This record gives sequence, C-alpha cells and structure tokens, in this order.
Amino acid sequence: MDFTFTEEQQAAVEAARAVFSSVAPDHVPSPALTPGAVAEDIDRALWAGLADTDLLSLTLSPEYGGAGLDPVALCLVLREAAKVLARVPLLESCAVAMALQRHGDHALAAELLPGFGRGELVLTVGANGRTGHDPAELAVTAHRVTTHPGSEGTGGEDSGPGAGEASGWVLDGVQSGVPWAQVADWIAVPAHTGEGRSVLALVRRTHDGVTLAEQVSTSGERFAEVTLDAVRIDDRELIDTPGAWDWLRSLLTTGTCALALGLGERVLSMTSEYTGKREQFGFPVATFQAVAVQAADRYIDLRAMEVTLWQAAWRISTEAGGALPAEGDIAVAKIWASDGVRRVVQTAQHLHGGFGADTDYPLHRYHAWAKQIELSLGPAAAHEEALGDLLAAHPLG
Repeated sequence: MDFTFTEEQQAAVEAARAVFSSVAPDHVPSPALTPGAVAEDIDRALWAGLADTDLLSLTLSPEYGGAGLDPVALCLVLREAAKVLARVPLLESCAVAMALQRHGDHALAAELLPGFGRGELVLTVGANGRTGHDPAELAVTAHRVTTHPGSEGTGGEDSGPGAGEASGWVLDGVQSGVPWAQVADWIAVPAHTGEGRSVLALVRRTHDGVTLAEQVSTSGERFAEVTLDAVRIDDRELIDTPGAWDWLRSLLTTGTCALALGLGERVLSMTSEYTGKREQFGFPVATFQAVAVQAADRYIDLRAMEVTLWQAAWRISTEAGGALPAEGDIAVAKIWASDGVRRVVQTAQHLHGGFGADTDYPLHRYHAWAKQIELSLGPAAAHEEALGDLLAAHPLG
C-alpha cells in the first residue's frame, strides 16, 4: 500500500504552514484569562490570508474557482491549523461548502461558493442538536409549504404543490453550540421532515425568525444557540438528497480528528522541548525512564490517531467499500482522536509540572482546545456505541 500524499496535497501543506507561521499560540486569547468569549470575531487577518493563498477554495471544483482537491487535503490543512490554535471556522466553512457543491442546488452553489473561496463569506453548521446528546437532525423540523398565487398574507398555505404555486420549506427548532454563528453569513441546519427523512437547510443568519443566544465553548470561542421560529426558505436552500447530512456529519467528524492530531503533535513537541531542557539532579528530565515511557505512550497514541484518521479520510474521499460502511472507520478514528488527544494533553501537563499551569505559557490554551475537540461531534463513548451498532448490523467473518 502507498501512503504517500500527492504533490498537490503536499503543496497544500506547505502553503498552510506558510500562512499559519504568522500565528503565535501564546498570543491566542486565553479562556483562562478572559471572562466570557475570548473575542467578538474570528481572526479576520488569518481568514484573508487563507483566501489569498487559495486554501479556502482548496476543495472547491474549478468551476467555482477551486483546486478540486479531496477531503484528505482538507484534513492535512486542518492538522496544521490546530498546531497554532487557528481561530477560524476552516473545518465548518469548508465542510458546508463541499456539501453544497456535492449535493446542493447548482445555482445557489454558483452564487455562494466563489465568494466563499475569496474569503468574503463565512459558513458554519449546527451539528449538536438541542442538547448535544441526540441526533442533530431531530432538533429541527422541516415541512413543505406552498403559496397559492395572490394568497400572500391571507393564510393560503398548504402542503400540496400545484401549477403556478410557489413552494418552499418552513423550519422550526433549536440547534445548540453552533460555532461562530454570530459572524457567519450562512448556517447549515440539519432537520427532519414529517416523513422522517433527514435534510439539510442553508439559512442566512439574518433571516426572519432566526435568533441567536450567546454561548461560549470550552476553548473560549463564541458559539450560539440558534432558534428557528417558522423560518421560511426556498426550495433551492434545502438539500434533500438522501445521505447529504450523513455525508456532511462524517466529514465534520473526520476533520475534527485531523484537528486533534495536529494539536496533539504540537503538544508532544512542546513537552519534548521542555523535558529536554528541564534538569533535575543534574540531568534533563527527558532522560528519566518514567518520563520517557510516558512520552513514548503518547507518541503511540498519536501514530494510532494518524493512521485511523487517514483511513477515514480515504474512505470519504474515494467512497471505497469495506467490511464495514465508512462510518465504521470514522467511528474508530474519532475514538482514537478523543481518547488520544485527552491523554496527550494530560501527560503534557504532568510532565511540565507547575510550569504547565502558567498562563504565560501556551500549554493551558492547548488543553482547553483539546477538551473542546475531544467532545465535538461526540466523545469516544458515543462512537464506541455507534461502532458496536455497526458491528451488530454487519457481522465480520
């Protein structure tokens, strides 16, 4: 098997490293030092830099001004973003753009995606549902309505389309923990229909009936509880292709694994540098067996996180078959990502001693971001349960 990345993917990594080299993690706003949200907005200068180097349009097709690369390339860039705690909705925006390109209305895609690639639009997605414990699509209902000609304002809506009638959808419900919703231009909202189908709605943040309540993530970033009260959208703004939401959720989960890997790699590197310089009894603490063994265990965690990530990203990118559906590989990747990134930052704090709690040092920032990533799109236990269900439905051997 050949695990070598393509020239285009490697070029994306080099471009990402160049852009992210301007970000200093110790200057990233600290949730430990800031009451409430750490900032009102995303890092706009970094967002513009990503657009200028064509990294926002990396996975868009050429017809929308993109390079047409796959989710593996996106995960490579996300890995670099996490190393510097990049305060931009790169995963959410790119994933929504890819879902619109893949499953959405062509005219709407042509209207939005070129502007997104230029950094003029911010996209986000509500993937947590009302509580974070139930499927996100169950938190919002979408029912189809039609308006008879001349009936506007007269209550002339029903659910049966006919000639000369304008059709659309009405959304009601709540999505909690929507990242950077306050600064997003469009929010992707999973929902379910009366027939039990899962659909994906694209809603303007400023749309009538959309209200946002302030929430703050573990990493200190602005999240929002998004309430939709009789929000009327056009047919083209709702993606009802079977499996569209499942595909977007899979991409988001895999991207979260890439963030966990990048963050974990940077934290282990910081730990290596520190223990190599810190001396006790006249020797660097890195030479002590107890320290070396703990660091080695975390290195093994990172390698497991890496191989399961690329397996999941490859399954999404190629739609290759396997003994289990792709969701099985994604669940395995998220189990390793959630447990692995937690163990890495905990060991790093332990090996740094009291210095790791110093707020002038960036490690505590990585710890807060790691906890956010660990729980995003479900902790390890949730994906272990999902994997068990898949194994029960698809017996191996």
